Amino acid sequence: MIFVCVGSREYQFDRLIIEIDRLVEEGKIKDEVFAQIGSSNYIPKFIKYDKFISQDMFNFYLKQADIIISHAGTGVLVNSIKLMKKTIAVPRDMIFKEHVDNHQFEICEILHEENYLKCVKNVNELSETISQMNKCEFKKFKSLNKIPDLIIDFIDQEVKK
Repeated sequence: MIFVCVGSREYQFDRLIIEIDRLVEEGKIKDEVFAQIGSSNYIPKFIKYDKFISQDMFNFYLKQADIIISHAGTGVLVNSIKLMKKTIAVPRDMIFKEHVDNHQFEICEILHEENYLKCVKNVNELSETISQMNKCEFKKFKSLNKIPDLIIDFIDQEVKK
């Protein structure tokens, strides 16, 4: 199953949803697809979708999916790579009025270079990237935030006393 998510902000991401819908229509994606399309204007014809979903449903689809295709928002990307999901990030582009700036390109490029996911800047490359995902091996995510680990270690030590 492929889970496509574009976030819940007020920006459309028609370019991604149109391409996913086209790939399903043409049989280039054979997997079941569910998309959270957010504020996109395009209404899919060939995939199951909902504009917005609850956090519980989001987590359900994230866990069920074999492949995650997402905008390059940090929340969804960190969650998907923590779950070791095969993830494709497609950054929103301000040229298409998908965001106010292009910070998602930077996020996407760094995580791609570190081998946590695949970054697809041009939706025309999505079909080929999806077809290669089964061969991809990604690096396991390790949190850079040491504070939770320190708290857990402290609690463990206190419990042992």
